[in-house]
Amino acid sequence: MSGETAAPRIRLLERDQVTSEVANVYDALLKARGVVPNMFKTLAHTPPLALATAGYLKALLSDGALPGFYKELIAMRLSLLLSSEYAVTAHALSARQKGATDAQVAAARANFESGPFTDAEKLGFRASERLHRSAAEISDAFFVELKRNFTDPQIIELIATAAAFELFPRFVDALRIPTTPSVGTGL
Repeated sequence: MSGETAAPRIRLLERDQVTSEVANVYDALLKARGVVPNMFKTLAHTPPLALATAGYLKALLSDGALPGFYKELIAMRLSLLLSSEYAVTAHALSARQKGATDAQVAAARANFESGPFTDAEKLGFRASERLHRSAAEISDAFFVELKRNFTDPQIIELIATAAAFELFPRFVDALRIPTTPSVGTGL
């Protein structure tokens, strides 16, 4: 996977180097995750974008029509398809923090079809992979299957999550943002 050997292209900003509004985002991330993701330490160079991204991701990945842990697993799966070690690592951690089991994380990484997921959850993973290949793969027939298994708000969250994680792993890897150290590693 990419993004692990080269130096970051943009300097990571620490809390004492950012605006007070972005410092509040750092504090919220530290409280929720135990660490400030390096992606936000990069986004902090553009405070309006950092603030908007934090708000968007909080709304997108929190419990809603779909559980937050499941959306994190979708994000992890898309990140895996994009070969983004940074994003895979970040979303595996977040999925666990939100209640995913180790077996679910492992299955989302390897083979969700044989993993501990409901038929609807497996369908959601398939929808995400189809969207990754092309939005045209969400055919009318496939969408009918989605409608049989998910409510409209659930479909919106599913597709929005899959689409968002076409963007974020590419952003991270293009800027060579280093993987955020795990909580307690001392790094």
